[in-house]
Order: sequence, then C-alpha cells, then structure tokens
Amino acid sequence: MTLLLMKQVLIMFLLAAVGYICFRTKKITLEGSRSLGNILIYLSLPCVIINSFLVEYSAERLMGLLYSSLAAAVVVIICIVISRLFFSRDAILNFASAFSNPGFFGIPLIVATLSDGAVFYVAAFIAFVNLMQWSYGVALLTTDAAAAKEKGSWKKYLPSPKRIFTAPFMIAFLIGLFFFLTRLSMPELVYKSIQYIANLNTPLAMFTIGIYMAQTHPGKMFQKPKLYLLSAVRLLIIPLVCMLALHFLPAEFSEMKMALLIVSACPTGSNVAVYAQLYDSDYSYAVETVIISTLLSIVTIPLIVRIAEMVHFI
Repeated sequence: MTLLLMKQVLIMFLLAAVGYICFRTKKITLEGSRSLGNILIYLSLPCVIINSFLVEYSAERLMGLLYSSLAAAVVVIICIVISRLFFSRDAILNFASAFSNPGFFGIPLIVATLSDGAVFYVAAFIAFVNLMQWSYGVALLTTDAAAAKEKGSWKKYLPSPKRIFTAPFMIAFLIGLFFFLTRLSMPELVYKSIQYIANLNTPLAMFTIGIYMAQTHPGKMFQKPKLYLLSAVRLLIIPLVCMLALHFLPAEFSEMKMALLIVSACPTGSNVAVYAQLYDSDYSYAVETVIISTLLSIVTIPLIVRIAEMVHFI
C-alpha cells in the first residue's frame, strides 16, 4: 500500500506541474484561477459527494455510513481543536492546519490504494470539512479573532442555519443521502453527467495547486519556520491523534478506518487559498501553506500509513 500511495502522490504532482506551466506561460490567468476555484467549490466537489452515494443500498452500508459519519465528525473536531491550540493567533495557519485536502487529494489516494467503494465512507468527512470551511473557516478569515475573544463571544464562528443548508456541500450531501436511502435510480443522463463532472475534481484541483505554486517565491517560502510547524501539525500530529481515535471503530470496518486515516493525513486543502482569494485575505501566505504541506506529504502520508500497518491499525 505504501508504494501505491507514493506512486499516486507523484502522479498528482505531475498534474500540478501542468497547472504550473499553464500559468507561467500565461495560458491561465489569475482571474482564471479564481474561476477554477469556483468550479471546484460549487460544481466539481459537490458532484464527487453525490457520486459517492450512488451505490447499491445494503444494511451493512447503512451501518457503515452511520459509523463513518460519527467518526468523521470526531476527526473534524480533533483537527479544529488541535489547530486552534497551535495557531489561535494566526487565522491562515489555523484554517490551513484544521482542514485537509480530502476531495482533491484524498479520494484519488483512496481509490488507488483501497477501492472505489471506500470513497462512500469519506463522503460525510468531505461534507463536514467543506461545511466547516464554508462557515467556521470563512469566519476565521473575515473576523478579528482576538477582538472576539476579548468580548467573550464566539458566536461569530458559528454557522447560521441558512448558511449550513445553502452550502453547496450540504446540498450535495442531502441529495446523495436521499438517493441512497430511497434506493431510487437517478436518470442515466443525469448520473453520467455527475460522474463526468466528478472526474474533473482531481485534475482541476491539482492544476489549481500548480497555479498557486507558480505564484510563490520559493526562496522566501522555504525560509519560514511557521510553515514547517504547520506541516508538522497537519501531517503528523493530527493524523496520529486521529489514528488513536479511529482505533475504537469496530474491526469489520477496517477499510473505513484506513480511508478516514488517509484523508486526515492529507496536506492542507487548497481551499484555504481559494477562500483567501475570494475573501481578500493573505492569499500568498495561504498559497505557501498549501505548497509546503503538499510537498512534504510525499513523505508523510506513506509514513503515516506505514505506522498504521506496524501497529496493526486495521
């Protein structure tokens, strides 16, 4: 499994190189990268979530969905709490540490090393992560956290019901859940269209990461200690704590446990840069968090999986 992971990570970096070249040769502009971000958030990733639910219903899958949803909520909370402990005074690092790259980075790794069916078990995780990015993450980028703390109010960080149920990821989650529970068949033309759009997710996401890489200054970026601390938290501390938490899942859900571990060990989600750009935050700083953690993940993801194998995690 470790070798398969390394191979898949390298393939994804080749896709990122395509985005890098396209931006450097001015085939994609800065405004174009913003448009790609909107396509990913509002179209491609929601289709990935819906598509993961379009599987044959069974009692075992339903039980797996319940367990995976509970486990996903726990893992997301762990990520947010640990990130806040380390980076409460830095909104960008807080966001970057809390939220991994499950849809853009995790799904291709899971499909390559486990199975297509394993994606079903991370649908809830993807929905929760994107919902919290859409609400809590945006609040971090647009709210003065220090001022909020002094006032003793954290309501600014809580998503409103309207924002929750109008989020594209929640809508996609509910649509997918509806078709799974009712066992209704989606019209073939719609089903095929969703599959095609979902298949765009990985290449578009990696193109976007390559575009971000083309906008950085490597000499300065690699000299920032905070980025290495971020990577240590995001790529090592968080997945190791999550491994301990996931250990308590029933043994029969070994594939689910490994899938959730992989998505928890993924590098910083490119959405931190997407949202930073959309909300006029420190975009270049956000890009650097994505680049450094993504580069280091070539080593850390296989390492985390290897540790899991050594301690008989599954």
